[in-house]
Amino acid sequence: MRPFLSLLSVFLVAPGARAAEKTNVLFIVSDDLRAELGCYGSVAKTPNIDALAARGRRFDNAFCQQAVCNPSRSSFLTGRRPDALHLWSNGLHFREKNPDVKTLPQWFKEHGYETRGVGKIFHNWHTKERGDRRSWSADEFLHYANHGDDVPEVKGALPPNLALDIGRAYGKVPTCERRDVPDEAYYDGRVAAEAVKVLGEVKDRPFFLAVGFWKPHAPFNAPKKYWDLYDPKAVPKLDAPRPTGAPAVAFHDSREILGAPPKNVTPNAAQIAEMRHGYFANISFMDAQVGKVLKALDAHKLTDRTVVVFVSDHGYHIGEFDLWGKTSCFELDARVPLIISTPGAKAAGKGTAAFAELVDLFPTLTELCGLKNPPGLEGTSLVPVLADPARPGKGTAFTQHPRPAYFDRTEKAVPDAMGYSVRTPAGRYTEWRDWSSGKLLAAEYYDPRLGLKDVRNLIGDERYAKELKAAREALHAQFPPDVPPAKR
Repeated sequence: MRPFLSLLSVFLVAPGARAAEKTNVLFIVSDDLRAELGCYGSVAKTPNIDALAARGRRFDNAFCQQAVCNPSRSSFLTGRRPDALHLWSNGLHFREKNPDVKTLPQWFKEHGYETRGVGKIFHNWHTKERGDRRSWSADEFLHYANHGDDVPEVKGALPPNLALDIGRAYGKVPTCERRDVPDEAYYDGRVAAEAVKVLGEVKDRPFFLAVGFWKPHAPFNAPKKYWDLYDPKAVPKLDAPRPTGAPAVAFHDSREILGAPPKNVTPNAAQIAEMRHGYFANISFMDAQVGKVLKALDAHKLTDRTVVVFVSDHGYHIGEFDLWGKTSCFELDARVPLIISTPGAKAAGKGTAAFAELVDLFPTLTELCGLKNPPGLEGTSLVPVLADPARPGKGTAFTQHPRPAYFDRTEKAVPDAMGYSVRTPAGRYTEWRDWSSGKLLAAEYYDPRLGLKDVRNLIGDERYAKELKAAREALHAQFPPDVPPAKR
């Protein structure tokens, strides 16, 4: 018997299951969701994802490798960091510089699985031809589009928008939209319906089904019933000022939500509260769609032989630190929710403080399903932590982001700087380095135990000298300071 089978039998194979039976994978991805779920202590109403966490493993210290859609998704779907892929922007398809790289669904397809993609899994390339057909056994569904095109589709007259005007639109959609429409009026409702349909098609074959929900990504346009789940007074008030002593390079102009200068808006208190309310409504809308898919998995009696992953591509700011959207190295952007549920799991429902990076997903799923790994993976399997949540796991997690945040849209089309960040159990250390020379431009160190109300750059604070030294050494081991980012 191969070693992986002895490990799987401890916590994966349900009683009575055949050891040779292939384990299915349901891989659920949300967009722009920070660790804002009920099971993470949030006021967010997410009963379906919370129920998944109750039967699986919740990772309390999971981190993305870059806080923007395409680099993050390309990274965890290939098991390689952005520097290895030479991909740090939304404008470059991962195949352009890595034509032969194996993707997670492609690898499962090559090992006998039916692989299907529903919704936004890879980056939404806006055209059907820019997907990655070689990764899938059939054409993808609603994988290409623009968030700003997610206008409500209904029969008859469109109900009025009851949301507050924010002063700018998100593409063709108001930034905030509260209409009394069914779930299927928007992308995610249709994604859930298609995923349920596909489960019925693949239920009798080993499958890797990836379901990508477009929410809670802006615009904040969940159907009205999800807004109504929240008393506006119960939505947490914004109380997280810009960190003291943080370098200017650490920030961005929030153009995704507020618009690019000089046409950007400055939201007032009521508009800020409305957008925060809308973000929570989007989360609950997405959670309801996840529930439909999990219900279908149960109905087909597939739960006891399916690994379920729920993950977000990166975190998000909704006004904290004067930031809106993503594209920073701060904790709210870098930290993500990650839940992995395995059939017959021991210590189900217990969270773990063990660190996880999204590049760990590839080797974790291959081990759970008894597959070898392709060459070049940079992550570490999380299977030991799934078996025992008390295991320490890796002690660091790395995130990075260029400046300008959307450099590919500038005339130069290359960054001026790259921020390399390491999260240790004690804190977060970030270095901003010149793109061409590698020269250190600025550094930051934060203690997450201080909370969002008192975030200070602790570089130079002697009380943190030992922690800072350890974090700096860890960062330099992963990203040597003598190598310019441009030459990695």
